[in-house]
Amino acid sequence: MGRAGRAAVTERLPRLRADWGLDFVVVNGENATSGHGLSAAHAKTLLEAGADCITLGDHAFDQKEMLSYIEKEPRIIRPLNFSKAAPGKGYRLFNAPGGRKILVTQVLGQVFMKRPFDDPFSAVEQVLKAHPLGGLPQAILVDVHCEATSEKMAMGHWCDGKASVVVGTHTHVPTGDAQILPGGTAFQSDAGMCGDYNSVIGMEKAEPLRRFITGMAKDRFTPARGEATLSGLYVETDDRTGKATRVEMIREGGRLQTSTP
Repeated sequence: MGRAGRAAVTERLPRLRADWGLDFVVVNGENATSGHGLSAAHAKTLLEAGADCITLGDHAFDQKEMLSYIEKEPRIIRPLNFSKAAPGKGYRLFNAPGGRKILVTQVLGQVFMKRPFDDPFSAVEQVLKAHPLGGLPQAILVDVHCEATSEKMAMGHWCDGKASVVVGTHTHVPTGDAQILPGGTAFQSDAGMCGDYNSVIGMEKAEPLRRFITGMAKDRFTPARGEATLSGLYVETDDRTGKATRVEMIREGGRLQTSTP
């Protein structure tokens, strides 16, 4: 989320990759550029810091240059159920150490979202049917970008046993429900933001408070720039089955209580 969130990732991720022995890192970057989308320059910065894949979201193309850049950079994934005319891909198979393959996909929810996106459940089902867990991909991650925790939970259960990880993004607040579902899928309703939590979901407090209290806008929203918490999810999987064997919530630095593997 904005400059503070970018700094949290770029400054800490290289160390965390080494300390935690991370094989593959997925970063949701849709608010990395001033809280509105992702620029090409900031995408490069996140990839150079150690992200293997960047997912986007409903703000995927707020930065207009992403319309063309996503066609050049295969490590960036836009939502699977976005307009069929949208550039880029909604899922991709990636290489991981040891010759392993990891599939990453992202879907947008429908509940409380501003635009009526295509059905996320049928969209992700087609991808998972074509790439069964334990087949070509050793692991599958589904980023479910939704407002409603109920829709995220439903997606987790829908994918249980068919994906290694289902993790929610979009609401900027980490939930406390990290778990391995009965079928072996790691799940958390929302991974939370990498950003300054002395804020209103990453924005400086004054303008959001004004709009809540008066119903009137005066200034633009501006990302908060205090020390950020790096938030996320750590998962270990079984190469043979693709199922999760361990899941831990991540909170590192900033204001939130620390939680690390």
